[in-house]
Amino acid sequence: MKKLLFTLAAVVVTSWAVAQNVAKGEDLINFKEKVYNFGKIKQGVPVTYDFSFENISDKPVVIENATASCGCTTPVWPQQPVAKGKTSVIKAGFNAGALGEFTKSIYVKVQGVDVPVEIKISGEVLNAEAYAKYEASKKAGKGK
Repeated sequence: MKKLLFTLAAVVVTSWAVAQNVAKGEDLINFKEKVYNFGKIKQGVPVTYDFSFENISDKPVVIENATASCGCTTPVWPQQPVAKGKTSVIKAGFNAGALGEFTKSIYVKVQGVDVPVEIKISGEVLNAEAYAKYEASKKAGKGK
């Protein structure tokens, strides 16, 4: 019985120690910002935002891929290695097809790293009429 408890304890401690050493994308790249809100946007008019990041590691990093949480979001990532201390961007595109508020995630996978970096876009898609009213109210507010 003591052997079984000792073995179980050893497995738990080893598992915990390994979990603490999981490499993360955030250990190699640092995003200037990880969340961007487009605000109110017009339905059917695609928008993009460039998420800038810096290689904070001591060697070049390769972005293997950037995957979105849905098909309405299209990330574009650098295809060449990013040198130590240099910056690059992940371009996040959103098609603005569906009405309403949205929050979408993009997972940036760095080569040789287990845990990707998550960046997010959000906003609200308005139909043409609601967007025109929104724009008119913004202009009216500036005229005061």
